[in-house]
Amino acid sequence: MPRQRARGHHKEIGKMNADFADAHERHWHDAGQLFRARRWANADHLYGLACECGLKRLMVAFGMSTRVSDGAPFRDDDRVHVERVWDRYETYRSGHSLGAGYSPPSGNPFSNWRASQRYAAQDCFDESRVAPHKVGADVVHQLISQAATAGLMP
Repeated sequence: MPRQRARGHHKEIGKMNADFADAHERHWHDAGQLFRARRWANADHLYGLACECGLKRLMVAFGMSTRVSDGAPFRDDDRVHVERVWDRYETYRSGHSLGAGYSPPSGNPFSNWRASQRYAAQDCFDESRVAPHKVGADVVHQLISQAATAGLMP
């Protein structure tokens, strides 16, 4: 285990700008590992974050403005979690000429997901609760792959 540096002598961490595609991929990947290990609570949380980040990456491709300072969404309406991003995504997708090919299934599978659930006890989560969130995140993962293959995202 590496030694901890003395207080005041830590390596300076550079500015961390939003990278929705990278965040989507790592959250989705780790959620899958946790799902297979039946670690429902953390899998659920990461599926929500994966979906949120993936949808925000697609929203950027469809015209969502981001702040130059950190890459975060410019509009307050877009700085929300997945249970609301799912509906915000539709605003950008439906308003873009290429958006027709990137429609998620109707209904928001994350309507019962909240970031604050990270504080909930593990026994509040089971496979039946997490499975619809996994499906939603998997759909977004497929849309990301489709957009990358089509050259919609660099």
